[in-house]
Amino acid sequence: MIIIRTYSEIDKQDWRLLAETSPLSTWFQTDEAYRFYQSVSDMCAFVYGVMEEDKLVGVIVGYTTQEKCKLKQYFTARAIVVGGPLLDENISESALTMLLQTVKMQQGEAIYIETRNLHDYSRWKTVFKGNGFAYQPHLNIQVTCNAMHTMSEQRQRQVKKAIKNGAEICEASSEQEIRDWYQILHQLYRQKVRTPLCSEAFFLQFYRNGVGKYLLVKYDGKVIGGMVCPIFAGKAIYEWYVCGLDEAYREQYPSVMATYAAIEYAKQNDISMFDFMGAGVPDQPYGVRDFKMEFGGEAVEYGRYLHIRKPLLYKIGKLGVKILKSRKKLIENQKNLFV
Repeated sequence: MIIIRTYSEIDKQDWRLLAETSPLSTWFQTDEAYRFYQSVSDMCAFVYGVMEEDKLVGVIVGYTTQEKCKLKQYFTARAIVVGGPLLDENISESALTMLLQTVKMQQGEAIYIETRNLHDYSRWKTVFKGNGFAYQPHLNIQVTCNAMHTMSEQRQRQVKKAIKNGAEICEASSEQEIRDWYQILHQLYRQKVRTPLCSEAFFLQFYRNGVGKYLLVKYDGKVIGGMVCPIFAGKAIYEWYVCGLDEAYREQYPSVMATYAAIEYAKQNDISMFDFMGAGVPDQPYGVRDFKMEFGGEAVEYGRYLHIRKPLLYKIGKLGVKILKSRKKLIENQKNLFV
């Protein structure tokens, strides 16, 4: 018999055991992640489990979110499953189908549902496809953090130079430091990334919940960059968000130092992997991917699964993002004319 369970019905010990034993486990599919999502005011957390023959064989944890602006709300409502579903390696196609169908039914307000996979789900590709989830190629870079790991010579030189020039790595010790870091991140998204960003409250709540680390880069006492890192004890540390004032502090290499800090943290705390959580679309030039590859990781393609619930609104939303990015590129080109 196959049965769907809600949060209150899922045995937390069984959930913990599945997270410890599944080859697809990530921090983002744990009870800790769900409780964090639930604590953020502008997110709506969801979790569903599936039982098969009295055994918990699958859990999906995610959140729905949208822009606060009334006009943008209609085009940005989305349900995100970071990491992909947590599955027992022997889950049946029927059980996975019921789990996916439940998420589809319950997330009726979302324009689309997306799983951002951090492991290989290829053996279940036909099940996802049969339930309306199309595969989207997407790269990632994962770094094995052991004594054999080395960065490129260029990155090693930059780290040495940054330290020599006064850059310091530290863990965040106050909410004000989180606010200072968020201002750098917000500026990055507003001027360059041009995609939706979580509110400051999201990042403050992450700090308050103590579910990971803020590894900050400072110079002369000022926050000039850093990274927010969920930690899956013994298994992985993740680059969820990272930023740095690289133009203003060229000699301190804040973005390089933030990434270096996370990898070193992993080595010092017996964490086996540092996960960049994304490196763009295959066969498309992407400078960020080139930057990340120099930290000694391996490029993998686990992709994403996308279910579009409202095709027209989805197309309008994608067009809006494309216009914003094209406008940014036009402004940058105009500036270059006067350089």
